[in-house]
Amino acid sequence: MTTSDKVAELGARALEGGHRALLALTGGRFPRRLLGMQTLELHTIGRKSGQRRSTMLTAPIYSAERLVLVASKGGHSTDPDWFRNLAANPDVEITVDEVTTPWTTRVAGDAEKAQLWPQIVKVYKGYEGYQKRTERNIPVVICTPR
Repeated sequence: MTTSDKVAELGARALEGGHRALLALTGGRFPRRLLGMQTLELHTIGRKSGQRRSTMLTAPIYSAERLVLVASKGGHSTDPDWFRNLAANPDVEITVDEVTTPWTTRVAGDAEKAQLWPQIVKVYKGYEGYQKRTERNIPVVICTPR
């Protein structure tokens, strides 16, 4: 693991831990938005364990009909575990404002990602830096209600 990967991983863990702590301290009231994005908890099925796994994320594009997730992992050289889990099992659950609903996921194709990417970085410019930091093509995930 490179130094850049270690920094990205530590940053992601700190952000998720901080987010969970704030939600616990405020009874789920804060933060509902972070860096201009909708906060949510993604529930996947572990591709190896078969167990339910949960992670705190933000959605730069969010509506009741579609939400978009970015598998950036802060520019890490490998995809995040949550992405690998939903790639193995695209049926997930997403919790927003303490309401959990079923969703289906798919990875945006190259043309669709090219269309969405300007909207994504307009909301959070950090994604642009993450993509420059890594050689992998950061996946964009489209979620629709199931």
